Amino acid sequence: MDVAVAIGLTGRALTRALSATGRGVVLVATAALSLALFITTALATAFILLGVGVLLLPLVTPLVRRLTGLCRKVAARSGVPIASPYLPLPPLEEGMFGWVQRCRAILTDPATWRDLLFLLLNTLVGFALGLLPLTLLVYSVEGLVLSTGFWMLMRESGVNFWYGFTALDSWPHAALGALVSLAVFGIWAATAPHVLAGHAHFARSLLGPSERSVIASRMRHLSETRSDVINIQATELRRIERDLHDGAQARLVAIGMKLGAASRQLRTNPDAAETLLVDARTATATALEELRCLIRGIHPPVLAERGLEDAIRAIALESPIEVEVTTDVPGRMAAPTESAVYFAVSELLNNVVKHANADRASIDLRHTDGLLRAVVIDNGQGGADASRGTGLRGIERRCATFDGTLVLSSPEGGPTVAILELPCALFSPRTSSF
Repeated sequence: MDVAVAIGLTGRALTRALSATGRGVVLVATAALSLALFITTALATAFILLGVGVLLLPLVTPLVRRLTGLCRKVAARSGVPIASPYLPLPPLEEGMFGWVQRCRAILTDPATWRDLLFLLLNTLVGFALGLLPLTLLVYSVEGLVLSTGFWMLMRESGVNFWYGFTALDSWPHAALGALVSLAVFGIWAATAPHVLAGHAHFARSLLGPSERSVIASRMRHLSETRSDVINIQATELRRIERDLHDGAQARLVAIGMKLGAASRQLRTNPDAAETLLVDARTATATALEELRCLIRGIHPPVLAERGLEDAIRAIALESPIEVEVTTDVPGRMAAPTESAVYFAVSELLNNVVKHANADRASIDLRHTDGLLRAVVIDNGQGGADASRGTGLRGIERRCATFDGTLVLSSPEGGPTVAILELPCALFSPRTSSF
Protein backbone atom coordinates (compact mmCIF):
# COMPACT_ATOMS: atom_id res chain seq x y z
CA MET A 1 0.00 0.00 0.00
CA ASP A 2 2.85 2.41 0.82
CA VAL A 3 4.46 1.76 -2.56
CA ALA A 4 1.15 2.37 -4.32
CA VAL A 5 0.65 5.61 -2.41
CA ALA A 6 4.19 6.73 -3.28
CA ILE A 7 3.62 5.95 -6.95
CA GLY A 8 0.35 7.88 -6.89
CA LEU A 9 1.93 10.93 -5.25
CA THR A 10 4.83 10.82 -7.72
CA GLY A 11 2.43 10.61 -10.64
CA ARG A 12 0.45 13.59 -9.42
CA ALA A 13 3.64 15.59 -8.86
CA LEU A 14 4.82 14.84 -12.41
CA THR A 15 1.41 15.74 -13.80
CA ARG A 16 1.46 19.10 -12.01
CA ALA A 17 5.00 19.77 -13.20
CA LEU A 18 4.14 18.91 -16.81
CA SER A 19 1.06 21.12 -16.64
CA ALA A 20 3.13 23.97 -15.21
CA THR A 21 5.73 23.49 -17.96
CA GLY A 22 2.98 23.73 -20.58
CA ARG A 23 1.72 26.94 -19.02
CA GLY A 24 5.30 28.19 -19.01
CA VAL A 25 5.44 27.75 -22.78
CA VAL A 26 2.29 29.86 -23.02
CA LEU A 27 3.94 32.54 -20.87
CA VAL A 28 6.95 32.62 -23.20
CA ALA A 29 4.56 33.31 -26.07
CA THR A 30 2.80 36.04 -24.05
CA ALA A 31 6.20 37.61 -23.31
CA ALA A 32 6.91 37.98 -27.04
CA LEU A 33 3.44 39.40 -27.67
CA SER A 34 3.80 41.69 -24.65
CA LEU A 35 6.76 43.45 -26.22
CA ALA A 36 4.93 43.96 -29.52
CA LEU A 37 1.76 45.23 -27.88
CA PHE A 38 3.67 47.48 -25.48
CA ILE A 39 5.41 49.21 -28.36
CA THR A 40 2.17 49.48 -30.35
CA THR A 41 0.18 50.85 -27.39
CA ALA A 42 2.91 53.32 -26.45
CA LEU A 43 3.06 54.62 -30.02
CA ALA A 44 -0.74 54.83 -30.26
CA THR A 45 -0.85 56.84 -27.03
CA ALA A 46 1.94 59.12 -28.18
CA PHE A 47 0.23 59.77 -31.52
CA ILE A 48 -3.12 60.77 -30.00
CA LEU A 49 -2.34 64.46 -30.42
CA LEU A 50 -1.67 63.81 -34.10
CA GLY A 51 -5.07 62.19 -34.52
CA VAL A 52 -3.79 58.78 -35.58
CA GLY A 53 -3.75 57.48 -32.02
CA VAL A 54 -7.43 58.31 -31.56
CA LEU A 55 -8.23 55.64 -34.14
CA LEU A 56 -5.40 53.26 -33.26
CA LEU A 57 -5.72 53.09 -29.45
CA PRO A 58 -9.33 51.74 -29.37
CA LEU A 59 -8.24 49.05 -31.84
CA VAL A 60 -5.12 48.01 -29.92
CA THR A 61 -6.69 48.03 -26.43
CA PRO A 62 -8.94 44.97 -27.02
CA LEU A 63 -5.85 43.01 -28.12
CA VAL A 64 -4.02 44.06 -24.97
CA ARG A 65 -6.96 43.03 -22.80
CA ARG A 66 -7.21 39.68 -24.54
CA LEU A 67 -3.54 39.04 -23.82
CA THR A 68 -3.86 40.07 -20.18
CA GLY A 69 -7.02 37.97 -19.97
CA LEU A 70 -4.99 34.98 -21.15
CA CYS A 71 -2.43 35.69 -18.44
CA ARG A 72 -5.25 35.78 -15.87
CA LYS A 73 -6.42 32.36 -17.06
CA VAL A 74 -2.89 30.98 -16.75
CA ALA A 75 -2.67 32.44 -13.25
CA ALA A 76 -6.00 30.88 -12.32
CA ARG A 77 -4.68 27.47 -13.42
CA SER A 78 -1.84 28.05 -10.94
CA GLY A 79 -4.34 28.63 -8.16
CA VAL A 80 -4.24 32.44 -8.21
CA PRO A 81 -7.55 33.80 -9.54
CA ILE A 82 -7.46 37.38 -10.81
CA ALA A 83 -10.65 39.38 -11.24
CA SER A 84 -11.14 41.64 -14.25
CA PRO A 85 -10.33 45.24 -13.23
CA TYR A 86 -11.69 47.21 -16.19
CA LEU A 87 -14.22 50.00 -15.94
CA PRO A 88 -17.11 49.70 -18.43
CA LEU A 89 -16.45 51.35 -21.78
CA PRO A 90 -19.09 53.66 -23.24
CA PRO A 91 -20.83 52.55 -26.45
CA LEU A 92 -18.91 53.58 -29.54
CA GLU A 93 -20.90 56.36 -31.18
CA GLU A 94 -20.65 57.27 -34.82
CA GLY A 95 -18.19 59.88 -35.93
CA MET A 96 -14.91 61.14 -34.53
CA PHE A 97 -16.56 62.21 -31.28
CA GLY A 98 -17.34 58.57 -30.46
CA TRP A 99 -13.69 57.57 -30.98
CA VAL A 100 -12.53 60.46 -28.79
CA GLN A 101 -14.91 59.39 -26.02
CA ARG A 102 -13.67 55.81 -26.26
CA CYS A 103 -10.03 56.97 -26.02
CA ARG A 104 -10.88 59.13 -23.03
CA ALA A 105 -12.50 56.18 -21.24
CA ILE A 106 -9.49 53.97 -21.99
CA LEU A 107 -6.92 56.51 -20.83
CA THR A 108 -8.81 57.39 -17.62
CA ASP A 109 -9.09 53.74 -16.60
CA PRO A 110 -6.24 52.93 -14.17
CA ALA A 111 -6.23 49.34 -15.44
CA THR A 112 -5.01 50.59 -18.83
CA TRP A 113 -1.78 51.92 -17.35
CA ARG A 114 -1.32 48.86 -15.15
CA ASP A 115 -1.71 46.72 -18.27
CA LEU A 116 0.95 48.78 -19.99
CA LEU A 117 3.37 48.32 -17.09
CA PHE A 118 2.60 44.59 -17.06
CA LEU A 119 3.36 44.32 -20.78
CA LEU A 120 6.74 45.95 -20.24
CA LEU A 121 7.74 43.83 -17.25
CA ASN A 122 6.23 40.61 -18.60
CA THR A 123 8.60 40.80 -21.52
CA LEU A 124 11.38 39.81 -19.11
CA VAL A 125 9.54 38.18 -16.18
CA GLY A 126 7.23 36.07 -18.32
CA PHE A 127 10.05 34.95 -20.60
CA ALA A 128 12.38 34.03 -17.74
CA LEU A 129 9.85 32.30 -15.48
CA GLY A 130 8.04 30.65 -18.37
CA LEU A 131 11.22 29.24 -19.92
CA LEU A 132 12.80 28.02 -16.67
CA PRO A 133 10.68 24.84 -16.19
CA LEU A 134 11.10 23.83 -19.84
CA THR A 135 14.86 24.43 -19.63
CA LEU A 136 15.19 22.24 -16.54
CA LEU A 137 13.14 19.46 -18.14
CA VAL A 138 15.08 19.52 -21.40
CA TYR A 139 18.42 19.65 -19.56
CA SER A 140 17.54 16.66 -17.36
CA VAL A 141 16.35 14.61 -20.34
CA GLU A 142 19.51 15.56 -22.23
CA GLY A 143 21.68 14.27 -19.37
CA LEU A 144 19.79 10.98 -19.17
CA VAL A 145 20.06 10.43 -22.92
CA LEU A 146 23.78 11.19 -23.00
CA SER A 147 24.48 8.97 -19.99
CA THR A 148 22.96 5.92 -21.66
CA GLY A 149 25.79 5.76 -24.20
CA PHE A 150 25.40 8.69 -26.54
CA TRP A 151 28.47 10.24 -24.94
CA MET A 152 30.55 7.52 -26.66
CA LEU A 153 29.20 8.53 -30.08
CA MET A 154 30.13 12.14 -29.37
CA ARG A 155 33.67 11.19 -28.32
CA GLU A 156 34.10 9.14 -31.50
CA SER A 157 33.18 12.25 -33.48
CA GLY A 158 35.86 14.20 -31.62
CA VAL A 159 33.59 16.19 -29.30
CA ASN A 160 34.35 16.36 -25.58
CA PHE A 161 30.96 16.96 -23.92
CA TRP A 162 30.51 18.28 -20.41
CA TYR A 163 27.33 17.83 -18.39
CA GLY A 164 26.88 19.38 -14.98
CA PHE A 165 30.60 20.22 -14.64
CA THR A 166 31.40 16.60 -15.44
CA ALA A 167 33.31 15.51 -18.54
CA LEU A 168 31.48 12.56 -20.11
CA ASP A 169 34.55 10.61 -21.13
CA SER A 170 34.05 7.33 -19.22
CA TRP A 171 31.32 5.18 -17.82
CA PRO A 172 31.92 6.33 -14.20
CA HIS A 173 31.63 9.93 -15.33
CA ALA A 174 28.52 9.01 -17.34
CA ALA A 175 26.98 7.49 -14.21
CA LEU A 176 27.77 10.72 -12.33
CA GLY A 177 26.14 12.68 -15.14
CA ALA A 178 23.06 10.47 -14.86
CA LEU A 179 22.83 11.26 -11.13
CA VAL A 180 23.11 14.98 -11.90
CA SER A 181 20.37 14.70 -14.52
CA LEU A 182 18.11 12.88 -12.05
CA ALA A 183 18.73 15.65 -9.52
CA VAL A 184 17.83 18.27 -12.15
CA PHE A 185 14.71 16.26 -12.98
CA GLY A 186 13.72 16.25 -9.31
CA ILE A 187 14.31 19.99 -9.07
CA TRP A 188 12.11 20.47 -12.14
CA ALA A 189 9.29 18.36 -10.73
CA ALA A 190 9.42 20.14 -7.37
CA THR A 191 9.81 23.74 -8.54
CA ALA A 192 7.90 24.02 -11.82
CA PRO A 193 4.47 24.63 -10.21
CA HIS A 194 5.97 27.14 -7.76
CA VAL A 195 7.72 29.04 -10.55
CA LEU A 196 4.41 29.44 -12.40
CA ALA A 197 2.69 30.39 -9.14
CA GLY A 198 5.31 33.10 -8.70
CA HIS A 199 4.43 34.54 -12.09
CA ALA A 200 0.73 34.31 -11.16
CA HIS A 201 1.32 36.43 -8.05
CA PHE A 202 3.32 38.88 -10.13
CA ALA A 203 0.44 39.10 -12.60
CA ARG A 204 -2.10 39.62 -9.82
CA SER A 205 -0.13 42.55 -8.43
CA LEU A 206 -0.57 44.39 -11.75
CA LEU A 207 -3.59 42.85 -13.47
CA GLY A 208 -5.87 42.65 -10.43
CA PRO A 209 -8.52 45.30 -9.83
CA SER A 210 -7.43 48.54 -8.23
CA GLU A 211 -9.33 50.08 -5.32
CA ARG A 212 -11.03 52.51 -7.68
CA SER A 213 -12.22 49.81 -10.07
CA VAL A 214 -13.42 47.66 -7.16
CA ILE A 215 -15.48 50.57 -5.83
CA ALA A 216 -16.82 51.39 -9.30
CA SER A 217 -17.74 47.77 -9.93
CA ARG A 218 -19.42 47.53 -6.55
CA MET A 219 -21.37 50.74 -7.15
CA ARG A 220 -22.45 49.51 -10.57
CA HIS A 221 -23.56 46.20 -9.11
CA LEU A 222 -25.49 47.91 -6.30
CA SER A 223 -27.15 50.24 -8.80
CA GLU A 224 -28.22 47.33 -11.00
CA THR A 225 -29.47 45.21 -8.11
CA ARG A 226 -31.33 48.16 -6.58
CA SER A 227 -33.08 48.70 -9.88
CA ASP A 228 -33.88 44.98 -10.06
CA VAL A 229 -35.27 45.02 -6.52
CA ILE A 230 -37.51 47.96 -7.36
CA ASN A 231 -38.74 46.28 -10.53
CA ILE A 232 -39.34 42.97 -8.76
CA GLN A 233 -41.26 44.68 -5.96
CA ALA A 234 -43.36 46.63 -8.46
CA THR A 235 -44.11 43.45 -10.39
CA GLU A 236 -45.06 41.59 -7.23
CA LEU A 237 -47.33 44.42 -6.10
CA ARG A 238 -49.07 44.47 -9.51
CA ARG A 239 -49.50 40.69 -9.35
CA ILE A 240 -50.97 40.83 -5.84
CA GLU A 241 -53.28 43.67 -6.83
CA ARG A 242 -54.42 41.81 -9.94
CA ASP A 243 -54.98 38.57 -8.05
CA LEU A 244 -56.97 40.37 -5.35
CA HIS A 245 -59.03 42.30 -7.88
CA ASP A 246 -59.78 39.36 -10.16
CA GLY A 247 -60.10 36.74 -7.43
CA ALA A 248 -60.96 37.34 -3.82
CA GLN A 249 -62.32 40.87 -4.30
CA ALA A 250 -64.69 39.80 -7.06
CA ARG A 251 -65.92 36.88 -5.00
CA LEU A 252 -66.45 39.04 -1.91
CA VAL A 253 -68.52 41.49 -4.00
CA ALA A 254 -70.56 38.57 -5.32
CA ILE A 255 -71.05 37.28 -1.77
CA GLY A 256 -72.31 40.69 -0.66
CA MET A 257 -74.78 40.80 -3.56
CA LYS A 258 -76.05 37.30 -2.76
CA LEU A 259 -76.46 38.17 0.91
CA GLY A 260 -78.38 41.29 -0.06
CA ALA A 261 -80.66 39.31 -2.36
CA ALA A 262 -81.17 36.69 0.34
CA SER A 263 -82.16 39.33 2.91
CA ARG A 264 -84.75 40.73 0.49
CA GLN A 265 -86.30 37.31 -0.16
CA LEU A 266 -86.02 36.00 3.37
CA ARG A 267 -89.70 36.68 4.20
CA THR A 268 -91.32 36.33 0.79
CA ASN A 269 -89.36 33.33 -0.56
CA PRO A 270 -87.42 31.49 2.18
CA ASP A 271 -86.38 28.64 -0.14
CA ALA A 272 -84.72 31.00 -2.61
CA ALA A 273 -83.08 32.87 0.27
CA GLU A 274 -81.69 29.60 1.65
CA THR A 275 -80.27 28.73 -1.79
CA LEU A 276 -78.56 32.11 -2.00
CA LEU A 277 -77.10 31.68 1.49
CA VAL A 278 -75.69 28.27 0.56
CA ASP A 279 -74.14 29.79 -2.57
CA ALA A 280 -72.67 32.61 -0.48
CA ARG A 281 -71.17 30.15 1.98
CA THR A 282 -69.59 28.17 -0.89
CA ALA A 283 -68.23 31.37 -2.41
CA THR A 284 -66.78 32.31 0.98
CA ALA A 285 -64.86 29.03 1.16
CA THR A 286 -63.58 29.57 -2.40
CA ALA A 287 -62.49 33.12 -1.57
CA LEU A 288 -60.63 31.88 1.52
CA GLU A 289 -58.81 29.26 -0.57
CA GLU A 290 -57.80 31.91 -3.11
CA LEU A 291 -56.51 34.12 -0.31
CA ARG A 292 -54.47 31.20 1.05
CA CYS A 293 -52.98 30.61 -2.42
CA LEU A 294 -52.17 34.31 -2.66
CA ILE A 295 -50.45 34.21 0.74
CA ARG A 296 -48.45 31.15 -0.30
CA GLY A 297 -47.32 33.12 -3.35
CA ILE A 298 -46.10 35.97 -1.13
CA HIS A 299 -44.47 33.92 1.63
CA PRO A 300 -45.43 30.24 1.96
CA PRO A 301 -46.46 29.25 5.50
CA VAL A 302 -44.33 26.08 5.32
CA LEU A 303 -41.30 28.27 4.66
CA ALA A 304 -42.03 30.52 7.62
CA GLU A 305 -42.91 27.67 9.99
CA ARG A 306 -40.49 24.88 9.06
CA GLY A 307 -37.68 26.53 7.14
CA LEU A 308 -36.11 26.22 3.72
CA GLU A 309 -35.32 22.50 3.79
CA ASP A 310 -38.88 21.40 4.46
CA ALA A 311 -40.27 24.00 2.05
CA ILE A 312 -38.07 22.59 -0.73
CA ARG A 313 -39.25 19.07 0.13
CA ALA A 314 -42.84 20.32 -0.10
CA ILE A 315 -42.14 21.64 -3.60
CA ALA A 316 -40.72 18.26 -4.60
CA LEU A 317 -43.74 16.38 -3.21
CA GLU A 318 -46.15 18.56 -5.20
CA SER A 319 -44.20 18.19 -8.45
CA PRO A 320 -45.73 15.93 -11.14
CA ILE A 321 -42.30 14.38 -11.83
CA GLU A 322 -40.03 12.39 -9.54
CA VAL A 323 -37.79 14.74 -7.57
CA GLU A 324 -35.03 13.59 -5.22
CA VAL A 325 -34.09 16.07 -2.49
CA THR A 326 -30.90 16.06 -0.42
CA THR A 327 -30.28 18.85 2.09
CA ASP A 328 -27.70 19.87 4.64
CA VAL A 329 -28.65 23.27 6.08
CA PRO A 330 -28.20 23.03 9.86
CA GLY A 331 -30.02 26.23 10.70
CA ARG A 332 -32.25 29.09 9.59
CA MET A 333 -31.20 32.15 7.65
CA ALA A 334 -32.70 35.56 7.03
CA ALA A 335 -36.28 35.39 5.75
CA PRO A 336 -35.55 37.34 2.52
CA THR A 337 -32.74 34.93 1.66
CA GLU A 338 -34.90 31.88 2.34
CA SER A 339 -37.69 33.36 0.25
CA ALA A 340 -35.35 34.14 -2.65
CA VAL A 341 -33.92 30.61 -2.73
CA TYR A 342 -37.36 29.03 -2.31
CA PHE A 343 -38.90 30.88 -5.24
CA ALA A 344 -35.77 30.45 -7.39
CA VAL A 345 -35.78 26.67 -6.88
CA SER A 346 -39.54 26.59 -7.42
CA GLU A 347 -39.15 28.48 -10.71
CA LEU A 348 -36.37 26.16 -11.84
CA LEU A 349 -38.50 23.11 -11.07
CA ASN A 350 -41.46 24.63 -12.91
CA ASN A 351 -39.22 25.18 -15.93
CA VAL A 352 -38.20 21.53 -15.79
CA VAL A 353 -41.85 20.43 -15.75
CA LYS A 354 -42.97 22.83 -18.50
CA HIS A 355 -40.05 22.89 -20.93
CA ALA A 356 -37.43 20.20 -20.25
CA ASN A 357 -39.51 17.14 -21.15
CA ALA A 358 -37.97 15.40 -18.13
CA ASP A 359 -39.33 12.68 -15.89
CA ARG A 360 -36.78 12.94 -13.09
CA ALA A 361 -34.97 15.72 -11.27
CA SER A 362 -32.86 16.23 -8.17
CA ILE A 363 -32.36 19.12 -5.77
CA ASP A 364 -29.26 19.38 -3.58
CA LEU A 365 -29.28 22.13 -0.94
CA ARG A 366 -26.23 22.73 1.25
CA HIS A 367 -24.70 25.47 3.40
CA THR A 368 -20.92 25.52 3.80
CA ASP A 369 -18.46 28.28 4.68
CA GLY A 370 -21.08 31.01 4.67
CA LEU A 371 -22.42 30.04 1.23
CA LEU A 372 -25.82 28.53 0.45
CA ARG A 373 -25.63 26.33 -2.64
CA ALA A 374 -28.65 24.85 -4.42
CA VAL A 375 -28.13 22.51 -7.39
CA VAL A 376 -31.10 21.52 -9.56
CA ILE A 377 -30.47 18.75 -12.13
CA ASP A 378 -32.93 17.18 -14.58
CA ASN A 379 -32.67 14.48 -17.23
CA GLY A 380 -34.54 16.50 -19.85
CA GLN A 381 -33.70 17.57 -23.37
CA GLY A 382 -31.47 20.51 -22.39
CA GLY A 383 -31.07 23.66 -24.44
CA ALA A 384 -32.07 26.09 -21.67
CA ASP A 385 -30.61 29.56 -22.15
CA ALA A 386 -30.88 32.37 -19.61
CA SER A 387 -30.52 34.98 -22.36
CA ARG A 388 -33.72 33.71 -24.02
CA GLY A 389 -35.77 32.79 -20.96
CA THR A 390 -37.35 35.59 -18.95
CA GLY A 391 -37.88 33.21 -16.02
CA LEU A 392 -34.19 32.35 -15.83
CA ARG A 393 -33.26 35.99 -16.20
CA GLY A 394 -35.58 36.80 -13.31
CA ILE A 395 -33.84 34.17 -11.18
CA GLU A 396 -30.49 35.75 -12.02
CA ARG A 397 -31.77 39.16 -10.94
CA ARG A 398 -33.26 37.72 -7.76
CA CYS A 399 -29.93 36.10 -6.86
CA ALA A 400 -27.91 39.19 -7.77
CA THR A 401 -29.94 41.16 -5.24
CA PHE A 402 -28.27 39.04 -2.54
CA ASP A 403 -24.82 39.05 -4.24
CA GLY A 404 -25.62 35.56 -5.48
CA THR A 405 -25.12 33.87 -8.83
CA LEU A 406 -26.90 31.45 -11.14
CA VAL A 407 -24.69 29.17 -13.23
CA LEU A 408 -26.51 27.22 -15.92
CA SER A 409 -25.19 24.28 -17.95
CA SER A 410 -27.72 22.93 -20.45
CA PRO A 411 -26.23 21.34 -23.57
CA GLU A 412 -28.56 20.06 -26.27
CA GLY A 413 -29.74 16.61 -25.23
CA GLY A 414 -29.23 17.37 -21.52
CA PRO A 415 -28.78 17.09 -18.70
CA THR A 416 -29.49 20.58 -17.39
CA VAL A 417 -27.61 21.66 -14.28
CA ALA A 418 -28.54 24.92 -12.53
CA ILE A 419 -26.37 26.04 -9.60
CA LEU A 420 -27.55 28.79 -7.26
CA GLU A 421 -25.06 30.29 -4.81
CA LEU A 422 -25.93 32.95 -2.24
CA PRO A 423 -23.65 34.18 0.56
CA CYS A 424 -25.55 34.08 3.82
CA ALA A 425 -25.16 33.23 7.50
CA LEU A 426 -27.15 30.83 9.66
CA PHE A 427 -28.57 32.36 12.82
CA SER A 428 -30.54 29.55 14.49
CA PRO A 429 -30.56 25.75 14.43
CA ARG A 430 -33.14 23.82 12.45
CA THR A 431 -35.85 22.55 14.74
CA SER A 432 -38.29 20.66 12.52
CA SER A 433 -38.32 18.32 9.56
CA PHE A 434 -40.76 16.32 7.51
